[in-house]
Parts: sequence; structure tokens; C-alpha cells
Amino acid sequence: MLRSTKIVATLGPSSTDPETLEQMFIAGVDVVRLNFSHGSAQDHLRRAELVRSLCRKTGRTVAIMADLQGPKIRIGRFKEGRVTLNKGDEFVLDAECELGDQSRVGLDYKNLPRDVRPGDTLLLDDGRMVLDVADVAKHCIHCRVRHGGDLSNNKGINRKGGGLTAPALTSKDMEDIRVAAEMKCDYLAISFPKSSADMYMAGQLLQAAGGHALLIAKIERAEAVEPQALADIMSASDGIMVARGDLAVEVGDASVPALQKRMIRSARELNKLTITATQMMESMVASPVPTRAEVSDVANAVLDGTDAVMLSAETASGRYPVETVEAMHRICLEAEQTQPLALDREFLDRVFTRVDQSIAMAALFTAYHLKVKAIAALTESGSTALWMSRLNCGVPIYALTTQTATRYRCALLRDTYPLVVTYAGNDREELLLEAEKVLVDNGLVHEGDLIVLTIGEPIGKSGGTNTMKIVKVGEPRRA
Repeated sequence: MLRSTKIVATLGPSSTDPETLEQMFIAGVDVVRLNFSHGSAQDHLRRAELVRSLCRKTGRTVAIMADLQGPKIRIGRFKEGRVTLNKGDEFVLDAECELGDQSRVGLDYKNLPRDVRPGDTLLLDDGRMVLDVADVAKHCIHCRVRHGGDLSNNKGINRKGGGLTAPALTSKDMEDIRVAAEMKCDYLAISFPKSSADMYMAGQLLQAAGGHALLIAKIERAEAVEPQALADIMSASDGIMVARGDLAVEVGDASVPALQKRMIRSARELNKLTITATQMMESMVASPVPTRAEVSDVANAVLDGTDAVMLSAETASGRYPVETVEAMHRICLEAEQTQPLALDREFLDRVFTRVDQSIAMAALFTAYHLKVKAIAALTESGSTALWMSRLNCGVPIYALTTQTATRYRCALLRDTYPLVVTYAGNDREELLLEAEKVLVDNGLVHEGDLIVLTIGEPIGKSGGTNTMKIVKVGEPRRA
């Protein structure tokens, strides 16, 4: 049974050996994530080459997403490696401290004292510890501990409500963009963007480095979820990641579920990709089965309409990377069976201004009402398949392309399955016959099935889809 929702798996120590990664491919991974917060450039390049070689071996189309670290604001290091903070303790974040102790610790982001004011709330270690800012003096932030605990080296800092001025792209990110371009990654995820300008800058740097990846904006700052800011960021991106970890720290965990639904709905309306991420199957880092709450979390993301659900530590450092992918695959399939079809209603408020987009919508409408077996979109850039995948018509969409880059880009699209066609001529009927043959040879359609085909003329021109055909498989169409 085809799974509509795609699975993104993060690579790490638990998933780097070829045998395990191959098993993860077979279990259902569609995109691998290379987390540039960890490892060297050479580590990532080696993993990218391993992914490509396993794609060739298994025949699966598994795309690569490079995920930039971004301005992760952290405390420094302690003399003893860690301290224990108790409620009511006074504690100082000191930009000039080299090695911390029970009373203070250094900062890797030296401008943090400029960004906070007395009365602000700072959250450490993903919100596990809470500090109230009492005073700010030059390079020191004087705090009182509201919620304590064990604090170790290099833990992250967030300001409740957002407002930190650290730029989205650090010097490390700029170097990592060059590495991402070198490995020819298919998606580039930008951490902590605050505005469309951050995304445009990343795109320009990627283009200058020779890369052509699709840009994914990770929504994890309070400023980024404001309606106008979110719309602007989406306009400069190819998709978004609902990065629930840092976002929950900044806006409060209770706000995240509604924000997730709003972001996914808005992205689909704007023809953008969506990835739902963070702690989806966290217990499977150490357990071979998920909790019931995790099953519901994944299922709800599927029902929200997300393109993909993402695994982080579960596959990067967990004990059961293959079993985790298998469990996520199973949950997605089950959730998709209960998803209602309401395509007619979805068309009511849509306006189509382009010929190719209109053809894509016509194909969906026809497939939905005729109950055809498949939609075959012959595409150069992948845009036709993207537009089709924004609405659920209950019919699988096969993106048939001669372009290797387009095939991998389509790996993240919901309801969409990329396939290769090799025909290089200009005869439309010959190309349509090959498309039909590819579907038959892969066991996706059989003689007598109805399929909808979309194609553009002149053949080979990006953005030129202008024709739709309804075909019965195996029926003679040309002498």
C-alpha cells in the first residue's frame, strides 16, 4: 500500500553503517537529514555519497536535506563540567567568563546582554530550567533561578517571547552552505529565520556556491509565527519545517499544536512543502515501541496534511532506527485511511492564473470524479506535481521526469512518487506511451485501468504543462 506522507530520518552514529541505512531505506525512509550542528564537513560528504550509492543499489529515490545549525545561543563551559541550580539561587550569565562555577557561566553569544532587560525570562536546556532576569550590567545578566536542575556545558538559551537579534546565518552556516552545494543536496533547511531577508540571503549564497536545493525555513522563533512574518518567510521559501522544540520554548508548549495546524494549512494554500518535526517518536531512542501519545502525535500531523514527518535522535543516535521507521510508516498508513476526501469544497475559493497550474487542477478534478487508477505528471521542474499534491484527491500522483534533480525534489511531496522516463525525443505520443509503459512495468497500473496524463509542449520546456489526456491502459492509440 502506498504511503502518502513522507518520512525524513536524521543520520548519525546509529544510522551511518551501510547495512542499517539500507534497512531504513527498505523500511520507508524518503529523505535523509544531515544535521550540520554535529560532525565535520567530511562526515557529511561521506554520508551523502553513501546515500546516493544506496539509492543506486536499492532503486529507491531518497533525497538529501542539509540542515544548517543556525545561531544556537548557548552557555559556555563549567570548571567541573556541570552545576546544580536550586530555586531561588542567584546566577550570572557573564559574556566575559571563561570557565563557569556555581555562581556564573560564560556565553558563546556575546551580545546577549544587549538583547535582554530586567523582567525577561530566560529558558535553558530546552526550557528545563527557567531564570528570571533581575538586572543587566555591561557584560553580565544577573538572574534568579525559578526552576532549577542540573546544568551542564554548552546548553542552549532562549528568551521567552523571542526577540534575540542573533542573525539567522552565522559564518559557520555560510561555510556549510558551500558544503551543501558540493554534495548537491536536494533541500537546504535554514534555522531560526526571522524574515524573508534571511531566506533570500541563504538562497543567494547557495546559488553562488553552485547549489540548486529547495529552501526549507525552520519556523522556531516567536517572531516567525506572526501572520505577516510567516507569509513573508513562506514567499521566500519552497517549504517550512514546523520545528516544535525551540518554538515551544519561545511561545509556550501549549501554543504549539494550534500553530502547527495553522502553519500546515497556510503552507498548503500557498503551494509550499511542510515538514513536522521534533520528538515525534522520542521514546524510541531507547524503546522498540512508541508510546500511545507519540502514535497520536504522528497521526495528527498526517491528518493536518503535513507532507512529511521527521525523526531526529530516534534514528541519529537511538537504539532502534529501523524499527522506528517501520513504526512511523505503519502509523502514517493507518491515519491516511481515515482521511476524508472533500476535493470539490477545496476548489471553491481557488483562482488559477497560469495554464500549467490550471491543467494540474483539472487533472485532480478529473481523477477524483472518474476514480482513475493514477495521475501521471510528465514534468521537467516538478511544479505540476507540487500543485497537484497540495490537494487530496485520493489518487496517487506519479511524477515522471528525465531530470535527476527533479526526481529527488519530488521525494518530499505528499501523495507523489517520482519515476524516471528516458525518452529524449520531441514526439508527444511516443513520450506518453513510455510514461504508460513505466507505470505498467512498475506494477502500478494494469490493462484496462484509466489514468490521467499531463504533459507540456514543446516537450522538455520547464513550466510548459498545457495538455491533459485521459487514457485507458493498453488501448491502441496510434497506428
